[in-house]
Amino acid sequence: MTPYRGRFAPTPSGPLHFGSIVAALGSYLQARRANGLWFLRIDDLDPLRVVPGAIDLILRTLETFCFEWDGQVIYQSRRSDAYHAALHRLRNRGRVYACSCSRKQIAETRREAAHTGIYSGLCRSGLGSAPARALRADTRGAHVEIEDGVLGGRRFDIEREFGDFLLYRADRVYAFHLASAVDEITMGISEVVRGRDLLESSARQHWLIEQLESPPPRYAHLPLALNEQGGKLSKQALAAPVDSRRPGAVLRCALSFLGQPVPEHLEQLDDVWCWAMANWRIEHVPRVAGMRLSTLA
Repeated sequence: MTPYRGRFAPTPSGPLHFGSIVAALGSYLQARRANGLWFLRIDDLDPLRVVPGAIDLILRTLETFCFEWDGQVIYQSRRSDAYHAALHRLRNRGRVYACSCSRKQIAETRREAAHTGIYSGLCRSGLGSAPARALRADTRGAHVEIEDGVLGGRRFDIEREFGDFLLYRADRVYAFHLASAVDEITMGISEVVRGRDLLESSARQHWLIEQLESPPPRYAHLPLALNEQGGKLSKQALAAPVDSRRPGAVLRCALSFLGQPVPEHLEQLDDVWCWAMANWRIEHVPRVAGMRLSTLA
């Protein structure tokens, strides 16, 4: 059997918050319970989203919480050659085309498409004399089925639900879905454990990995941590950084959030980790999209 290989891939757009720790913890425990490897990847491909100092802060926080990753940290910003090569392979398979549409044109086509919010495929038949601005995936006839480790079976019609999504952006940045798919292949990832908000991203990446003629990983999507207003905790929404002064208490809270009945008397970080490594069960994770943190009170 292929050894288990998992990963955690934060974007350095700010410090880790409680939701980040939930995702890191679920992926870490799933890997370690399988006697597998767990890698750390920094998704710093988009320079507009990288906050100065955030990478070092993320690494220090993970170390404070005693996460131990295997091998060297992988940085997407150093892997452009791999993404370029993957684009060529997809193009040779007829799954990439150039797009000349401006943001205004895209907004107009989306309005015409009954507010579906997906790109209409306007440039599929060619650009004429217009210059190419970006590269898109040709998703005609594309669909995938995912057996999620938490949510169960899911089927996606890629063309109808997501349209011809970007692979290479007009600002000359490789798109998130392409980079993630290529990295899962290169790193040999066997299971991706991450937040429920990335389920639709997993569908697109699953399809891209198939188009690159590699076996897709398994997936498991964890419930999202929500604030009092029901919104997702996120760096963009200025979620509070995780409290690194009380790592044991934070891990206990994250385990409870993930449906793991950690004993109340455990307070020290080493004791919490010891219990978690011995008792983690992904089948206990709630099959919900998200939960307010107030439910833990």
